[in-house]
This record gives sequence, C-alpha cells and structure tokens, in this order.
Amino acid sequence: MNPFSRIISGTMTWGAWGAKMSTAQMQLQIEKNLSMGITTFDHANIYGGYTTEAEFGAAYSKTKIPREQLQFITKCGIQMPCEARPLSVKHYDYSSNHIQKSVDNSLKALRTDYIDLLLFHRPSPLLNVETATQIIQKLLKEGKIKSFGVSNFIPAQIALLQKELRPSWNQIECSLTHEKPLFDGTVDYLSTHKIGVMAWSPLGSFFKEENSRVIRIKQCMESLSKKYDCSEDQLLLAWLAQHPSQIHPVVGTTSTQRMKNAISALEIKLELTDWFLLLKASQGVEVA
Repeated sequence: MNPFSRIISGTMTWGAWGAKMSTAQMQLQIEKNLSMGITTFDHANIYGGYTTEAEFGAAYSKTKIPREQLQFITKCGIQMPCEARPLSVKHYDYSSNHIQKSVDNSLKALRTDYIDLLLFHRPSPLLNVETATQIIQKLLKEGKIKSFGVSNFIPAQIALLQKELRPSWNQIECSLTHEKPLFDGTVDYLSTHKIGVMAWSPLGSFFKEENSRVIRIKQCMESLSKKYDCSEDQLLLAWLAQHPSQIHPVVGTTSTQRMKNAISALEIKLELTDWFLLLKASQGVEVA
C-alpha cells in the first residue's frame, strides 16, 4: 500500500536556501498543506546547509497533528562543505557509520521516532552494496525507517542494489522539459520492478529559462490553457501525472495557490493528441 500523498511537498526552499520562513510560517505551511490533502513532506539532511530539517521539526512540534497523519521523507549520502561541516570537498558517503548518524540526526531534527522513507540521495561509485544492505536492514528492523529508496539512480545502479536490497522508490528529475527518463528506460525499469516514481523539479525549466524549448511550450500552451481552463503550471503537472506509472511530483513551492493548483492539476485529463502536442513542443519534433 502506498502511504504517500500524490502531491508531495518539497521543503528544500523553506529555509536558508529560499523563503527563510520563521517557525510560525512553517507551522502554518504544514497545516495548510495537510488541509489540502498533502500529507507527505520531502527533506534531505543537507537542505539549508543542514538546518532546514531542524527548523521544520520545530514547526511541526507546535502543530497538533498526529504523527501518523503525515509522512516524512529524507535523504542521506551527500557530504557537503558548509558552515556546519567544514569539509575539504563535496563527496558521497554510504558507510554504515555515516548512514546511521544521518538517520539519527534526521530523527532528532524532525522530532520524530521514525522516517517514513529514507532515500540514498545520489549514487556513488564507491557504494558497497553489502554494507548498505546491512545498515538499512538494521534501521528497518529497529523501526527507525519504515521504507527505503533511492534518488537519481539509473536502472543499472538499482540493479546492482537489488542483488541484496530492493528500493521501493526512486526520486528522479522528470518533467516536460526533462522528459528523458520517460524514453531512456528509466521509468520503464521502475514500473517493471514495481518501484514507485517520484519526480523532483516537476515544472522543469519552464519558469527558470527563456530558451527555444520553453518558447515553443508556451506557444503550445496558449490554446491548451484556454481549452482546459487552467494555468501553465497545471498543464505541466497534468502532462507528467498522466503517465501510467503514477508519478508523484515533489512540488517545492511555498505558495498556497501553487499547491492548490498542483492538486487541481491531477483532475485534468489531457486528450491524447494534446499530450503529444506538448511533447512535440518540448522536443521540437514529432515522434518518429
């Protein structure tokens, strides 16, 4: 059974890396999201230079929301030089000691007894599958994590893990402007092996860049926005959500209206030809 809300609230920009919300503002954001049916919150230990999890935890502790009504996702594995960790170089660390410490630190920061889903943040060429399997199985047995997954892993890297350890989710970059995972076998592999798909940056580069791809998509959207009576961000999410793998978008906005738009986007059913019109606009050519 999938415990996660279809729209996942991404917290990367809630703190120092973006909105710099106060404890009261974060508390209100959590409560608003829950009132809209968004129960899942996506974290990583590095967000905000290792500060955002603790800020979120302080805010959550002030709500009266029972823990079982929410799901917390977090990630580990990246060692990032910053004020909190004066390291010589950014690197990946999937040693038993680091994974254990990362989980314990996240539990303390988030003020919770368990993490619903722990993700390995990025693949490392030095990842020892046997070592990783032992510590993940230990954390599962102890109840510190409820499930395990990966982020940004390609099929071959997951296949290596699956010799010993089966991830339940892979969080990947996927959107109308980054549609490669839908065609290179990544999402097909995940579906074949019953691994859930979460998409970070589900709006892609649409609101960040002004290149020929984005211009083509905007032109295509002019008529589609009127046809479906929706906004551009809703069309982007509707396009992604229509994929049969039931992709879960991780929406990293602090705007209440944007979150409402995201939920409403799930109700938009694009006609087949409109889905391919948007794909053509993105790729610049019709499918073969």
